[in-house]
Amino acid sequence: MNEQLLIGLVIFAPFLGFLLNGFRFKSKNYKLAGTIASGAIFISFIGAVTLFLKLSGLEEASRRIELNLYNWMAVGDFSVNVSFVVDQISSIMILIITGIGTLIHIFSIGYMSHDERPTKYFAYLNLFIFNMLLLVLGSNLLIMFVGWEGVGLCSYLLIGFWFSDPEKAAAGMKAFITNRIGDAGFLLGIFLLFMTFGTLEFHEILGRLPEQSEMLWSGPLTLACLFLFVGAMGKSAQIPLYVWLPDAMAGPTPVSALIHAATMVTAGVYMIVRLNGLFMLAPNAMMVIAWTGALTAFFAASIGIFQNDIKKILAYSTVSQLGYMFLGVGVGAFGAGMFHLMTHAFFKALMFLGSGSVIHAMHEEQDVRKMGGLAKKMPITYFTFLMGWLAIIGMPPFAGFFSKDEILWYSFASPQGSSLLWLIGVVAAMMTAFYMTRLMALTFWGESRVSADVHPHESPISMTFPLMVLATLSVVGGWVGIPHVIGEILPGHPGNYFSHWLEPMVKEAELPHVSSYIEWLLMLISVMGAGLFAYLAYDSYLVHKTRPDVWAKKFSKTYHLVSNKYFVDEFYFSKIINPLVDISKGLWIYIDVNFIDKLTYRVSDFAKSIGAGFKSFQTGNLQQYAMYIAAGIVVTLSFILWGA
Repeated sequence: MNEQLLIGLVIFAPFLGFLLNGFRFKSKNYKLAGTIASGAIFISFIGAVTLFLKLSGLEEASRRIELNLYNWMAVGDFSVNVSFVVDQISSIMILIITGIGTLIHIFSIGYMSHDERPTKYFAYLNLFIFNMLLLVLGSNLLIMFVGWEGVGLCSYLLIGFWFSDPEKAAAGMKAFITNRIGDAGFLLGIFLLFMTFGTLEFHEILGRLPEQSEMLWSGPLTLACLFLFVGAMGKSAQIPLYVWLPDAMAGPTPVSALIHAATMVTAGVYMIVRLNGLFMLAPNAMMVIAWTGALTAFFAASIGIFQNDIKKILAYSTVSQLGYMFLGVGVGAFGAGMFHLMTHAFFKALMFLGSGSVIHAMHEEQDVRKMGGLAKKMPITYFTFLMGWLAIIGMPPFAGFFSKDEILWYSFASPQGSSLLWLIGVVAAMMTAFYMTRLMALTFWGESRVSADVHPHESPISMTFPLMVLATLSVVGGWVGIPHVIGEILPGHPGNYFSHWLEPMVKEAELPHVSSYIEWLLMLISVMGAGLFAYLAYDSYLVHKTRPDVWAKKFSKTYHLVSNKYFVDEFYFSKIINPLVDISKGLWIYIDVNFIDKLTYRVSDFAKSIGAGFKSFQTGNLQQYAMYIAAGIVVTLSFILWGA
């Protein structure tokens, strides 16, 4: 098939699925709706695989397939086309989006079988995928922005899908508004780039970059990168715009998997990797990105320790893992950041869908304190979740180990990194091992604390099949990116194929020569630290079960602060949201009601009174009209006689 047709198939197959289900949105036939939606995404996935194979058959310098549909707008020298590009970066993204998206759609068929509006749900899912494909395949910033806004809209629709519950509706609105704040910064970054380079096409911007880095904070490149990063902070949930993501758990669990693993939250990381040459010229912006990522990883991991909702634990884990990705790209490890994006998509989609399987079996119960002993009741869900757990805590040879440790290595050895950034990353990894082991212990291990009226059972094959596929990817998915220091001691000396695939387009920071012994030592510290904290969690929640309560009482102030998520939401409401609401009410009363409304009322009353005066001449009384005519004749004759 023609490459351009394949790109069109990848993009518009989900849109066709959206239309087919959208026109019949009132139908309750979940099997038909799920089959249409899953089939549409699967067709898109087949197209993505075919495009990837075609790219791999081309020479490195010419791995670019473009589809130019039409000229969108042309104003003077400004011209933007609706065009799409498949290259080394976007090909990986479309494989992740459509591949994991297909599995999530299939899982949803069983999960949403009892919902009242399954067809509308699947229509929204397809629209979500369509907009994410626009975002990653667009050849310019404007098409990216269309997809950027599209996934924001779809997240609002899906997070608040059960809108009859005020809490869930508020969560959707919170995600929408928080992302709009970030998008304002993203737009400013786009404007600055156009003013600087006169184009919005990615390859043209990267082709016009200066040779020297920009060292001033006020330089156009630095400001543009900082504004773009504000957009990424909103979309990818970084401090201080992370607050929407934990509340996004209000939507159906497969939505959480789609948003947290394969689509929306990865957009910010993808955008920076796409413009990696630009960001490398703005070291100050890179420093901000690295520190924001490191602090977010630490901050979110600490909150995750004290969460009891299984989905909230995974949500804060996502925020933390996204922090790792930004730490990676901030220290110049763009390939490592992209690699962690991919491996995280595997194990986080697995864990969210696994949590959905648990919630489904527990009759919508989400509190891990009311679970326990589910390993025997749900063996497939347990075993697959176990693979995800080993991957996320960074145990070799699981996928998360390779990508996470490469980021930690760059954060230590890169000129943009530092030992402090590495230390923060390692501590965050240890905390991740602790709270994820706590989740495993309270959910699957130990004695059952399940209510007597709840009878857990294994989920149907439509839900367990995606779990098995994702579990396999969580094990082997990292083997395409084995670092050199490990590859050289393995049989066959496997290389870092992932980094090699991105090499022509993604330039990593040049590392100074450091002894391989140091790299091995840092790797050992990371793995041993994670293992130690995992054992500590196991011992605390299954062996010495009173220890967490003792610690909570001993460090009551710290426990109170962290368990309440540092009161960030409360701070936003008391210092920002409520004052803005009060100011808005004041403006409404004094400006809108007392000035604008009264002014318009008086103008309208004046117009009405004039109209009422003229209305008195239009009574319909013939005798009155005759009198007016006679009076008019008399007045006219008087003027004539007076003039004579």
